[in-house]
This record gives sequence, structure tokens and C-alpha cells, in this order.
Amino acid sequence: MPTWSLIVWLAIGGVAGLVARSFLGGTPPFGKIGDIVLGIAGAIVGGMVVATMVPGTTGGLLVTIITALLGALALIWLSNKLKTGG
Repeated sequence: MPTWSLIVWLAIGGVAGLVARSFLGGTPPFGKIGDIVLGIAGAIVGGMVVATMVPGTTGGLLVTIITALLGALALIWLSNKLKTGG
């Protein structure tokens, strides 16, 4: 993976974490930095899922953004459930 590609994924993941928090609402249990980190992790997990389901394709920028957002939503939602116990 080229360095610029990694930087783009990190940036998109970080923004996806902040956007996901605004969609889910509430107080972030780990703060904005936690949302950014979870967004990056969600983007990576989402990218791996897409790469597994559709081998040999990246899907382009739009698919990358949607994948990162969905991954971030899933991880932030899960972290909320684990942190609040419900």
C-alpha cells in the first residue's frame, strides 16, 4: 500500500469517526479523540470486509468513504454499548 493511500485512509477514518458520532448522538464515552481512533479502526475493519467480499477492488473514493463511515458507526455504537453496559 502506498504511503499516500494510508494517509488518505487515516484521514477518511478520522473524519468518519466524528461524523458517526454526530449520527449516533450522545456524549462520547472516550471523547473526540476516541471517536477519531474508533473511526480509523472502523475504516480499517470495513476496508478488510469489503476487500474480502469483493477481492481485487478498492471501489474508489465514494466506496471508501461509505465503508469507513459504516465501520465507524458500528465500532462507536459497540463501544457505547460496552461502556454503558446496555
